[in-house]
Amino acid sequence: MFDIFAESREQARSEAIPWGELEGKCVLITGATGLIGFACARLLLERNRLGLGPQIRVLCLVRNEERAREIFSAYGEDDGLEMVVGSVEDFPQPEGSIDYIVHTACPTASKFFAEHPVETADALVLGTRRVLELARAKGVSGMVYASSMEAYGDGNAEPGLDNLLNESQVGYVDPLRVRSCYPEGKRMAEQYCCAYAAEYGVPAMVVRLAQTFGPGIPKSDGRLFAMCARNALAGEDIVLKTTGASTRMYLYTADAVSALLTVMLKGEPGCAYNAANPSTYCSVREMAEMVASLAPDGSVQVRCAIDPDAPYPPEHHLPLDVSRLQALGWAATQDLPGMYRNLMAYLED
Repeated sequence: MFDIFAESREQARSEAIPWGELEGKCVLITGATGLIGFACARLLLERNRLGLGPQIRVLCLVRNEERAREIFSAYGEDDGLEMVVGSVEDFPQPEGSIDYIVHTACPTASKFFAEHPVETADALVLGTRRVLELARAKGVSGMVYASSMEAYGDGNAEPGLDNLLNESQVGYVDPLRVRSCYPEGKRMAEQYCCAYAAEYGVPAMVVRLAQTFGPGIPKSDGRLFAMCARNALAGEDIVLKTTGASTRMYLYTADAVSALLTVMLKGEPGCAYNAANPSTYCSVREMAEMVASLAPDGSVQVRCAIDPDAPYPPEHHLPLDVSRLQALGWAATQDLPGMYRNLMAYLED
């Protein structure tokens, strides 16, 4: 069993986050029912419950009010929770002041990208512009956009840590691959953040997250990391649909939230910051084998059944340089085995 609320409560006591900047302010969170959005909202709401300072108004943008009420069932107005219902591309402008925006709303599943590329691009590009227009109208003190390591495209030609990718080393993406709606959409959304900062003075910043996961994911999540965890718990072999040669870094959900808040409060408008735990760098195959080793009876094997039509990105190598974010005082707290132990404890419940 893993208690995500207790984890957020503990993080809410962390002195690494400059809480004084948020106390008594209004924070809008888009995509608030998603993994990262809900984790961010949960952290702020638990901070309110602790009563360590003036209450933060936590304004959550959600598409499905019924689902949102279920996800946020532990919280209410007394905790500082408010909801705005609508799509990120066309939501009603909230009343009152908004001081900060954490923009996490976007599709996350490769299957959805492949089947709904237009909707994916619209949510990323048009949705981000809609949020930036709101930030401009409200005169926010800070806005942070949750981008992705996929903005780096194929990354390095070879695996390894010899050439860490800093924020200026964006790589190749084929715009005529259907799945490129996601990385290209992320890039355009980043450009809008840069443009609004330059032309209108909107203090918009970007965090390029490594693949992020942890407790709180939907139990039926179809992404690879979730499949690996479920298979290991069930004692079933992990079957990869690619060779597993791609290499990347990973990031724990709570660490992603602290990265977003750190950049929103301390970052430079118009700039991007990589967020990853450097110790997690490995190939997809190595990651799967590590998860298999956590299986209760040790019988789980990793096999490849390559599917050329699987909606995954081409082979890529993405060792991210996180020194710019670390210079703001941020540090990761969970390594890859710890991330999976917590995730598997959550999925067992």
